[in-house]
Amino acid sequence: MPVHIIADSTEQVSSLRDAFAQQHGVTTELLSGATSRCRGYDAVVAAADLRAVENIAALKQVFRRLSHLPQRIFLVDQKSRLLTGQAHALGATHVLHSLRDVTDLLGEKAASASLITAPAPAANPTEDMANAGAAALGSMFSAVSSGNQVIVADARSVGNKIKDHIAEHGLSNWLAMVRRHHEGTFQHCLLVSGVAVDFGLSLALSRPDMERLTTAAMLHDVGKANVPLAVLDKPGRLDPEERAIVETHPAAGYRALKDNKEVSREILDAVLHHHEYLDGSGYPDGLTAANIPDLVRILTISDIFAALIERRAYREPMPREQAYEILKNMRGKLEAPLIAAFRDVALNR
Repeated sequence: MPVHIIADSTEQVSSLRDAFAQQHGVTTELLSGATSRCRGYDAVVAAADLRAVENIAALKQVFRRLSHLPQRIFLVDQKSRLLTGQAHALGATHVLHSLRDVTDLLGEKAASASLITAPAPAANPTEDMANAGAAALGSMFSAVSSGNQVIVADARSVGNKIKDHIAEHGLSNWLAMVRRHHEGTFQHCLLVSGVAVDFGLSLALSRPDMERLTTAAMLHDVGKANVPLAVLDKPGRLDPEERAIVETHPAAGYRALKDNKEVSREILDAVLHHHEYLDGSGYPDGLTAANIPDLVRILTISDIFAALIERRAYREPMPREQAYEILKNMRGKLEAPLIAAFRDVALNR
C-alpha cells in the first residue's frame, strides 16, 4: 500500500521509512518544506511535535490538501488528551502512540479493499468549522504551554467564522456536532464560543462588540494550558486542592495575553474575570456588580450554560431546559435581565 510520511526531523523520517518500507511503498518529506498533494498514496503518517506552534501551522496547511485521504495517521509521543485533541483537530483519522500500532493499522488497512474503494465522505460545513476552531484552540494552548505568544488573529478569524456559520445553520447543529467530535477543554471552548455567538446575535450587539465577544470566547480558557491534565481531565468531582489549581486558569490566561498588542483591554478583562459573580462570590478577584462589564456578564452566562450541557466521559450532557433552570436559580450572581434574554438561546434557537 502506498504510504506517505511527513516528519519534523530527518531522524524521524528515516525511522518511519525503515519501519514501513518492507511492507509498503513509501515516500517521505520533511514538514518544514512539505508540499504534499495526492500523488497516488492511500495513507499519510505524520510525526511531529504538536506542542510547537510552527509545526501546527505547517500541518494545518498540509492536511487541508490531504483531507480527502481515507487514512490520516498521527504518531504522537505521549498519551496526552491535549495532543490527541490537537491531532484530531488537524484532521487525523487515527492518533497512535507507537510504531507498532501504526504498522498494525497499516497492515489491516492494506488487507481491506475498502481502503481504496470507499468514497470520500460528503463535506459537512459544521464539522469543518468545528475542526477549524479546535485547530486554532490547539495552536493557542500549545503557545501558552510553551511560553510563546498566542496568535490572536487565528482566534479572531475563527470566532468570526463561527458567528457566520451559526447565523446560517443555527446553534443546535453546532452543539450536536461539537459534542460528537470533540472532548475536554476543546469541546468546552467550542461550545462556549457557539453559545456566546448566538447570545450576542440575539442581543443584536454591534459588530465591534460581537468581534470582542467571539474572540474573548475563543481565548477565555487558554490559561488551562498550564493546568495539569490529571486535574483538568479528572473523571469526577475535584477535591479542594485540585479546585484551587483549576481556579488559577483565569490569571494564567491573563498573564499569557497581557503583553499581546492584539488583545484589547475588554478581552483581557473577560479572560481574567469570566468566573466573577455579581454578589462578589466569584474568582479570582471577588468583583461585585459595579465592576463587572457587560461583555464579561454575557460570557459568564455562556460559559456556565456550556459547562452544563457539554458531554463528559462520566456523564451525559444535561438537557438544555434543565441547564437554563439552573441559570435562573443563580439569583444575585447573574444579571436577571440577561438571563431572561438568554432564554431563547437556551431553549429555542
